[in-house]
Amino acid sequence: MAKRERVIRMSVEQPLWRALTAYRVLTMLYAIGLFSTAYGKFARPWLAVAYYVVLCLWTLATLPKVANAASCTKPFLAVDLTVALVGILITPLADTHERVLSGGPTLPSVWTAGSVLAYAVRGGWRWAAFASTAVAVANLVERGTPARDTVHNVVLVWVASIAIGYVVEVARASERTLARALEIEAVTRERERLARDIHDSVLQVLAMVQRRASALGGEAAELGRLAGEQEVALRTLVSGGLVPPSRVSEDAALGAVVRAVEEPDPEEGPVDLRPLLAPYAGARVTLSGPGSPVPLAPAAARELAAAVGAALDNVRSHAGEGAHAWILVEDEPDGIVVTVRDDGPGIPEGRLAEAESEGRLGVAQSIRGRLRDIGGSAEYFSAPGQGTEVELKVPRDVKSPRASQGRAEKR
Repeated sequence: MAKRERVIRMSVEQPLWRALTAYRVLTMLYAIGLFSTAYGKFARPWLAVAYYVVLCLWTLATLPKVANAASCTKPFLAVDLTVALVGILITPLADTHERVLSGGPTLPSVWTAGSVLAYAVRGGWRWAAFASTAVAVANLVERGTPARDTVHNVVLVWVASIAIGYVVEVARASERTLARALEIEAVTRERERLARDIHDSVLQVLAMVQRRASALGGEAAELGRLAGEQEVALRTLVSGGLVPPSRVSEDAALGAVVRAVEEPDPEEGPVDLRPLLAPYAGARVTLSGPGSPVPLAPAAARELAAAVGAALDNVRSHAGEGAHAWILVEDEPDGIVVTVRDDGPGIPEGRLAEAESEGRLGVAQSIRGRLRDIGGSAEYFSAPGQGTEVELKVPRDVKSPRASQGRAEKR
């Protein structure tokens, strides 16, 4: 039987609402009990009894209102705070003047804090500051003078409510961040699943069409070329999208896909070399490298990528359009090594020196010259009939490499 996952939505606010519900009931009972112990000392006990009846009915009837943020509306909060303020202000009418001056409790007593806390949980510290300020003013009016105990209670409620409101805002921000992280994780897992499915089916079919159609030639070869391009595009998409937004055009004369990639800002810090090399991958060019970023100074990264492009141009020019090439990126402790290898006919011994003497400076300038300007090196390894391998090395601590001027012609 298939295992079913349950998704439980958790809210950091919900425990606060439950605590507030219990607090309102308990403080209502406390206020009533406090009044009952001093019933005979009140000047107008009937007024206090009438208020407590209203307070009891209001508290019990509005318990669903403080169950969650959606139910705790602004009109409810306004009426709830009004009930607390009215209770504070009519205390001098119900109690004796001596008890009021001696610091006797107000009719709602600590129940008032529940109303202020509802503001804090619902709207954050700004709402809490508003409600606690209104309660502070009512307490000062009820007492008549700013006595020490009154000021103490006012400051305590004011600071506590604002602190709770701030904590609620931080908790909400953390919850949103967590929800976003979980959403990204879910999307990543789904993408990995789709990538596996696509790799096992679509990509293999496209690769097979490309190989079979190229072997048949004619119109089928064009279909194979298109299938190869779609395979590369789809592989780039499912592998994480290393290639940044680019403009893609097709050179009708050469039949090659040209990608204009946005270059890094030289004023910024190290950039990832992989996105600069990703556009070179194609139906006949395989790019392999680390799964993590390969950091390099922006100018050095540009020059190294341009040298790789020059090496691939040489493969197309001298090994033929049907040749395959492989780009391997290695992130070593002391620098970056990029190897470009092809399965072409290879370079005869002495051919590079002969090309340079003839003024054909593709290797001398476009490749070795670029690497020399950034403190690196380029080494060629080739044998007739065994293809060619170019090893490009760049030190990691490149500071301010000199950019190459122009583009030299190919060997």
